Amino acid sequence: MGFGIRKAGTADAAGIAAVWARTTPYLVKTPAGIAAELAKASRRVVFVAVENDVVVGYGNAWAPDDAGRSRIAVQVPPEHGRRGIGAAMAETVIGAAAGIGATTLITVTNDDEPSKRFATDRGFTMGRELAHAKAPLDQLPEAVPPPPGFDLVTYDALEPRTVWQATSGVVEGDPSGLSAAPPFEEWLATDWDHPDLAKDLSIAVLADGEVASFVTTTADADRQVIWSNLTGTLPKYRGQGLAKVVKSAALHRAREAGFVAAYTGNDADNRPMLAVNRWLGYERGGVSWTATRPL
Repeated sequence: MGFGIRKAGTADAAGIAAVWARTTPYLVKTPAGIAAELAKASRRVVFVAVENDVVVGYGNAWAPDDAGRSRIAVQVPPEHGRRGIGAAMAETVIGAAAGIGATTLITVTNDDEPSKRFATDRGFTMGRELAHAKAPLDQLPEAVPPPPGFDLVTYDALEPRTVWQATSGVVEGDPSGLSAAPPFEEWLATDWDHPDLAKDLSIAVLADGEVASFVTTTADADRQVIWSNLTGTLPKYRGQGLAKVVKSAALHRAREAGFVAAYTGNDADNRPMLAVNRWLGYERGGVSWTATRPL
């Protein structure tokens, strides 16, 4: 019996999480988090490839942004490769993106030659290099205290709008082009209320009540790992070492909470953040690439 592709539902959450764990294990993608994403109205359409009631592939397409760009993903575990699942899913996802008005596609592909060839065969051009890294939490340097005049807090102590405003203030500076800040109400539902967001492990530095620098952390308690989803400092506060302050505090709190490893990803040219990560003990574990194509 062969596989079939259909739109995903909440009952597929555990299967989708298993696919992500096999294809991109450095990310935090829990069944609870995926189920919440699927249950809420969003700007994304999600598909699964299913064989004998087992999810053997995953794909999604986001509604296009103001520039007409739709971010897409296709994931197939290695044990189900070379069976046409990826090709069928790519065709489905690209068609869905075109159907919702996208004029440009952007995706992330692994660094191996088969993955890059899969993308280029479908008209994608390789873009920016992304580096993924892992830090063991039992080998952290001492946390850096905030400078005078700044206060260190967790997201638990903040109004969500202040975090959204800070996020909106830094995403355009992400050289990879992958970060985004949707309208507040959408962000509130899809990001702030996401089950994987660990507000107690997400840290901000305040200046006169304004978020000056922050790190947003997602966590998988079963795997005992965290992912630094976004670290940013508002432009007017840069040059004071605040990224090192928030990220070192977040990793120390994660260790105290029983987590054993931290993962992160950065554009390979983001030298200031890469330097912070090296100081924290992150070791480069892999590379991927952005890739784009017109529709």
